[in-house]
Amino acid sequence: MKDGSIANAVAPGWTPDHAPARKRGILARPAVAVLSSYPPRECGIATFARDLIGAIESTSHLRHLTRLPTSHPWVIAINEAGQSYDYESRVRWTIDRDDRASYRRVADEINRSHVRVVSIQHEYGLYGGEDGEYLLDFMEQVRRPIVLTMHTVLEHPTPSLRLTTEHLINQSDAVVVLAESAREILATSYRRARLDKLQLIHHGTPTVRFEATKRHQRRMGLDGHTVLSTFGLLGPDKGIEYAIRALPEIVAQHPEVVYLILGQTHPGQRRFAGESYREMLKSLVDELDLRDHVRFYNHYLSTEELIRFLRATDVYVMPYLNPEQIVSGTLAYAVACGKAIVATPFTYAREMLGEERGMLARFRDPQSISTAVNTLLDDPTGMADMQLRAFNHGRRMHWPAVGTSYCRLYQRVIDDYHTRLRESAHAARRRAVVGRRLSPSRPAVAAATALGLAPGRGAPPRAATAALGTGLRSRLDMGLSALSGSGLRGGGLASVGGLPGEPPLPPPLV
Repeated sequence: MKDGSIANAVAPGWTPDHAPARKRGILARPAVAVLSSYPPRECGIATFARDLIGAIESTSHLRHLTRLPTSHPWVIAINEAGQSYDYESRVRWTIDRDDRASYRRVADEINRSHVRVVSIQHEYGLYGGEDGEYLLDFMEQVRRPIVLTMHTVLEHPTPSLRLTTEHLINQSDAVVVLAESAREILATSYRRARLDKLQLIHHGTPTVRFEATKRHQRRMGLDGHTVLSTFGLLGPDKGIEYAIRALPEIVAQHPEVVYLILGQTHPGQRRFAGESYREMLKSLVDELDLRDHVRFYNHYLSTEELIRFLRATDVYVMPYLNPEQIVSGTLAYAVACGKAIVATPFTYAREMLGEERGMLARFRDPQSISTAVNTLLDDPTGMADMQLRAFNHGRRMHWPAVGTSYCRLYQRVIDDYHTRLRESAHAARRRAVVGRRLSPSRPAVAAATALGLAPGRGAPPRAATAALGTGLRSRLDMGLSALSGSGLRGGGLASVGGLPGEPPLPPPLV
């Protein structure tokens, strides 16, 4: 501790209220640092992080509710091994996925900054080490409250992955899950995790109005068609071949149908297998003579492009193959846009499409998909009712509401964290006071006086000295035991330090 102050020991980077305004400006004191992949990296988590930051910034008119200072969050970008990106200025730090030392280096830099809370976007495979364990190095090193957002929760993890996930949760101050089913899975399969830290905040979506599909189809040059669509980064787990195989029966009843396959191939798939999956899909289209009914859009879609396509869609199709998929941003977007949806019964789809907000088709079953799509197209009134139910359900997921929920959570963990700092520092001071009563520099008579055994009060000095070994020490032991229950995440009393007479701790961050 350079100057011996508790304030600098437990809250480095804190600026007192009387500090010069230039050091307390918006750019100097961001409330939040977001650890995530980030655009221009093409990744669903990167898009989510960008949109979350936009939502946080858009809550400036609600500061009386969130109590976070008006600020622009900073970003800690996680890079793929050997990759670098031309980031915007809000990206202040980068971590190389497979460089373990960079995790602790950036954590140390955060400790020296004015960041008040770290928001981590977690996805398996995003961070380095076995099961992403390098992230734990960062979490253990950083001295700021942590909010962990879990974009994937596996129902049947390997033993090592379960252990890593439990450590991630226990090392966090709050954990956000994006679906109620994620909370249930964590309670069942991760029994050593602190489930009291969990909070449900839905996946954010753009704010859209409920509008007629045909108008948007005319704008997109799709008038005269019934539009089916699927979007996202292409890969074999999307199961699009089963939707294509379902088309002949759909086209037989609705010849105006066109199926839009939107998005480029997933970078990981492209790196290891090139465009083999897309080429297989194109060959299947040719084989089934569906060239007039299938269109590929092979590029990474911006949010604005995606919304335009969704608004022109009649039925959104999700033939995904992973039954344990716990969250899907594409499904959240489709629900928020009020689309009729046909999906396989993966975990998130069962939750989002309940109460007749969509239809479920069996895995790897083209017949089941075609039956569900034709049922919707044959009943326009029923399909319109389903679309309205989906839209009303999706309104809770609009980014302004989601951003406000995150800001409230950030402020809560900041408040709780600084309350624990004060309690721990107070306990350290009490411990020091009690310890000083045992200091050998003080006369034994003074210690005996504390026990009511001073000379002239029933015991000679020698007896008072002997009493020190039984009375005062036993009282000290009891006092230290009473203080041992307080502490901080990853630290405890030993990490606080401080003696009586030091400056007070900083005020609450509001």
